[in-house]
This record gives sequence, C-alpha cells and structure tokens, in this order.
Amino acid sequence: MHNQVQQSPRSDIYLLLATLFRQAPNAQLMQWLAQLNTEEESSAMSADWRALCQLAKETSLESVAEEYQDLFIGIGRGEVMPFASWHRNGALMEKPLIELRQDLASLGFERNDSVKEPEDHMAALCEVMAMLVEDNSPQQGVFFNRHIASWYKDLVKQIQDAKAAEFYRVVANLLAQFMELEEVALSEQSIAVRSSELD
Repeated sequence: MHNQVQQSPRSDIYLLLATLFRQAPNAQLMQWLAQLNTEEESSAMSADWRALCQLAKETSLESVAEEYQDLFIGIGRGEVMPFASWHRNGALMEKPLIELRQDLASLGFERNDSVKEPEDHMAALCEVMAMLVEDNSPQQGVFFNRHIASWYKDLVKQIQDAKAAEFYRVVANLLAQFMELEEVALSEQSIAVRSSELD
C-alpha cells in the first residue's frame, strides 16, 4: 500500500493560492482571511498565516486591487510574470506550456474556455494540484515536479523584489513555505510509489 500524503488541508491551501493568484481578493475572501484562527506556532508558515491575517484586517480592498493590477497586469505587463514558461524559458507560450497541455490531456483535464490566461499560470497549476490532492492521485508528485518545483522560487523572488508588493509579498512567502513542504512530502510519496512497484 502506498504511503499517502496528508490530504487536509492541502487542497484548501492550493485553492486559496489559486484564488489569490487568479484575481485580487474580494470582500468576502478578505473578511475570511482576517478571521483566520492561526495556531501559535513558531514555524515560518504559521508566521506567514498570521501576517496574512493581519494584513487582511488592515488593508483596503481598493489598495489590494491596485497592487494586484500593478503586479500581475500593469500597462503592457505587470512587474510579476506568474507563468511557468516565462520563468523556465524566458518567454510566454514556450515548451513548458506544450508539455503541460500534454500532461493535462493525459490526466483528463480540459481547458475552460472562459479562462484567457495560458494553462501554465500559477493559479491554474494550483487548481490542478488541488484536484489531484482531492482524488488522492498518485500523479501528484509527478505533476508537481514537472510543472511547479522548478520555477516557483523564481516567482516568489520576483514578487518579493517587486516595488508594488505588500499584501502579495506575504502571499509569496506563504507560497514558498507551502511549496517547500510539498516538495518534501511529494518526494517521499514518489519514493513509496516506486518502491511498491518493485515489490
């Protein structure tokens, strides 16, 4: 039997990150973040949750929307490029996107026609991971390693270095801490899967 990576609340965190990277948070999400019950732990991730909770209490919807616009949209383009192809190949719509589309097709995922961004947007990748986690798919580790692990740290650094970043600097810190935990957990899962296949 395969060692299972703990499911909850991984899918919820993936979906939260997807929502925050897809668009600026609305009033309902900001209120939810402001009321988070964060555990008093000394871990970096717990500190990031508390910081995000505090910022949600202090930051206006208008300023977060403006920050999102400056970071991810801008005039022509924003300060931050949340696409795998950009970070891995230096341009949009490159080989990583082609490979991703092939993997999504093999996993049975279809593109939503209402979504304008390429599928290698961090929000879309987090949505796929959330569904793989929900299904307890053995492909979690494969997908993560092929399409997220190699570039998420570059995205985090780009956000941390961005002039406009304040609320999203904390989101980036949370992304970094969560993805680091995922790397460890999913590598252990992959080893367990390979071991069981040899038995």
